[in-house]
Amino acid sequence: MTELTYSFQQNTVTLDLAKKMLEKAEEKGKELGMKFAISIVDKAGNLKAFSAMDGAPVLALEIAQNKAFSAAAYNRATHEWYDRLKDDPPLMEGLVHTNRLIIFGGGYPIQLNGECIGGIGVSGGHYTHDMQVCEAALELLAETVKEA
Repeated sequence: MTELTYSFQQNTVTLDLAKKMLEKAEEKGKELGMKFAISIVDKAGNLKAFSAMDGAPVLALEIAQNKAFSAAAYNRATHEWYDRLKDDPPLMEGLVHTNRLIIFGGGYPIQLNGECIGGIGVSGGHYTHDMQVCEAALELLAETVKEA
């Protein structure tokens, strides 16, 4: 007879890490001279930390949250979606109507030891700028892990 399992443990981004990543992302935004909305979500896609820099475009607030959600929910950077979908019209037409899915750059999964523990999403510039802000925040995690 097999034993029935009732629960499991799952790692997720902590509030402390989310705040530090948010701070690093804001620094990069200032360095670029642009105004961004920055969102960090936990493994389940729930909002953990959020910042809208003064002057960030209003629409960027929701887009940043959706980018973070998309990255965490699918454990895939948002910029990877377009290349995967562009040559498959039925899939492209269907998936773009999926609530909260973003298929352009600026959302990354937050990974620790190969496991997705959350997501970060940034909006406010061209998606390439949004990606730079995400990458700066993710570098903080990479540096922290090296030190440990």
